[in-house]
Amino acid sequence: MPVAPNDSDDPSSPSASGASAPSGDSARGLSGLGLGSASRAAATLGALWLLVFTAASQTIIITPILPVIGEALRVSDALLGWLIPAYSWALAAAALVMGPVSDRIGRRRVLLIGSGALAGALLLHGLVGSFVGLMGARVLAGACGGMLSGAAVSYVGDAVPYSRRGWATGVVMSGVPVGLVFGVPIGRVLAAGLGFRVPFIIFAALMALTCVLVLAVVPQPKVKLDESRLDLPAFLAGYASLLRSGDNRAAAVTYFLMYLGLGLLIAYLPIWISATQPLGVTLFGEPLAVFGLPIDFIATLFSVGGLASVLIGPWAGGLSDRTGRKPMILVSCIGLGLVTLGLTYVVGEARWALYPIYIAIMGFFALRASPLQALLTALVPGRQRGTLMSLVIAVGQIGTGVGGIMAGALYGAWGFRSVTFASAATVVVLAWVVWRYLPEPTGQAECVEPLAA
Repeated sequence: MPVAPNDSDDPSSPSASGASAPSGDSARGLSGLGLGSASRAAATLGALWLLVFTAASQTIIITPILPVIGEALRVSDALLGWLIPAYSWALAAAALVMGPVSDRIGRRRVLLIGSGALAGALLLHGLVGSFVGLMGARVLAGACGGMLSGAAVSYVGDAVPYSRRGWATGVVMSGVPVGLVFGVPIGRVLAAGLGFRVPFIIFAALMALTCVLVLAVVPQPKVKLDESRLDLPAFLAGYASLLRSGDNRAAAVTYFLMYLGLGLLIAYLPIWISATQPLGVTLFGEPLAVFGLPIDFIATLFSVGGLASVLIGPWAGGLSDRTGRKPMILVSCIGLGLVTLGLTYVVGEARWALYPIYIAIMGFFALRASPLQALLTALVPGRQRGTLMSLVIAVGQIGTGVGGIMAGALYGAWGFRSVTFASAATVVVLAWVVWRYLPEPTGQAECVEPLAA
């Protein structure tokens, strides 16, 4: 499926709107994003940001509180690792269904349904009393999260011109690192002090607020919807049509490898830290605390790493609008591979060394996330965007789950250093796939094949 300068069915492209790409001061303003007035654009991006922040925080929080869950429910480390693939694979299955659905009913409806359902699923986490119950709640949350997977990025792709899409994507997706700065550390503190159920109840309230905001301020973009019927044969035909394109296959492989490497590295990092480093944090001899609850080392580590992502994510997206997406993705892969490979060699008894290491890991990951997502939104026209984004995110979630299982096996057999080696090797393969097979779009793709009947 070739990449063309514009797509007549996509209002985010210049030809569809009848206007040239924004430039000058107007290009840098919110009113130049194709979302209406500046205030309406700010409200829309704000609602999408809160959705991403909450969805990401409730996903990432599992990793740093695994030791807390294991102690509360008396579960072994090996069994705890299954919470990650259980969520990821449920999300992947739901995403494969909801991607084509969003192309047919519109992104706004999917955002409403998904945010409301996820709020209910997160509330159930506060009622579980066993590991089996928690596993069931995570599977349900994964299925609800699958409704939202890719929806925010697809929405930006529908509504924002490609020349501004990197910046807008970076702003919306900065909700992920802000979750690392605030949501995850505070959630870790609350979980350690009040129980692992408390953070999920708070995230449920935030997701309910998100649902209200989407209903109130987020419009449906004026993008042409897929008019084919809603059934399994049509879904399969749509995915088959996408995968006939080598560019789309490369995108799927890229996402799988990216999240495989991340799942390998992050899944057992807190467990390794807990086993090798003291967790107490003091300032002038006094323990640090939030709301009267002590802050531990893992909470501070996620916070500083997330801060790096907050600063780099939107900057990387905006820079990729000018320099291209692929160079930044490749630089990120090279840097991340080197840092990951040296992690266990640099960090010994001096735990402070983990701060610059983790800052570098999250910074390099943010350097490629926004450019890659903006690139993917241009591979297909608007009426197929939800299908492609859900496909690659589903594949990525499968990669996360596989990475978590592999990390558990490697960690148990040879220790955490073997995990870092495997993660670094994955990043090297990822860089080769991006360099060799992933295209560099110059504009929005045209649909050269008819939609499935």
